Parts: sequence; C-alpha cells; structure tokens
Amino acid sequence: MAAPLGGMFSGQPPGPQPPPPGLPGQASLLQAAPGAPRTSNITLVDELESSFEACFASLVSQDYVNGTDQEEIRTGVDQCIQKFLDIARQTECFFLQKRLQLSVQKPEQVIKEDVSELRNELQRKDALVQKHLTKLRHWQQVLDDINVQHKKPADLPQGSLAYLEQASANIPAPLKQN
Repeated sequence: MAAPLGGMFSGQPPGPQPPPPGLPGQASLLQAAPGAPRTSNITLVDELESSFEACFASLVSQDYVNGTDQEEIRTGVDQCIQKFLDIARQTECFFLQKRLQLSVQKPEQVIKEDVSELRNELQRKDALVQKHLTKLRHWQQVLDDINVQHKKPADLPQGSLAYLEQASANIPAPLKQN
C-alpha cells in the first residue's frame, strides 16, 4: 500500500527519488502538483498559498465589488475555492503518504509520538482534576461554614429575617472564572 512518491508531484516516472540537499532521507514538496504549471521553483505548499491568496483576493477584488453579474462573481469565487480545496487535498495526501511511509519504515517513532501525546493528555487531565479538586474544597469549606452557623442557634439574632441576613453575610462571593 505504501507506494513510492517519485511520480506523484513531478514529471518523473514513479520510483525512488534522491533526497533534496540538506534533508537526507526525506522527500520534499519541491515539485508541483499534477496538472499544475511546472516550474522548477514552485512547490505544492507555494501553490496552496497562492490559491489561498487568490481566494482572498477574489472576495475583496474591486471587480467583484463593482460587478453587476452576481452569477459571474459567484462562479469566479467558487472556482478559486475549488482550486484551493483541490490543492489542500493534494497536500494532505502527500503528508498522509509520508506518515504512512514513516510508520512502515520506523514504527518505533510512531509509537514514541503516540506515547508523548498520551503523556501530554494525562498531564492536561491531571491539571483539570486538580482544578476541580480546588473548587470542590472551596465549596466544601463554604458548606462547612454554613453548617457551623446552623449548630450555633443561640448566637444568632431572633427572627427569621435576621437569621437569613446573618447566613447570607457569611457566604463568600463566587470566584471569577477565567
């Protein structure tokens, strides 16, 4: 299932590619996508960037703002967006294939990344648990303070209104949530 990427992004036939200078063992995005104009300096990432810029430009273009034919404007914008989506899919496919190659060639690297992600998730969840425990302790203290007040009815002023005023005065204000 892991096919070589030699012909995927260039005019070369499928087969192993020599690695680019400075990045031994890793292929790059130095060739344009199929069907795209091929120049020696255009990469798939460059095409993705230029298609995104074209989408943005088509939305703010003065021609489209002053244009009266809404269908023409819609068609132009749709074409730009479709081109961007096509190049984005090609880029995603490239990286997915590289990920597949990595998992076949170096499965221990994938396992290390998974372990690292799981550790990060555990740390995040531990911090969340600690945050909730802190809130729980705070509200337990509030409840304990209220219960202590209920156990000392002799110290409280007479009358139900005075009792409510005394009880509400001892309740701390809620903490601000960030």
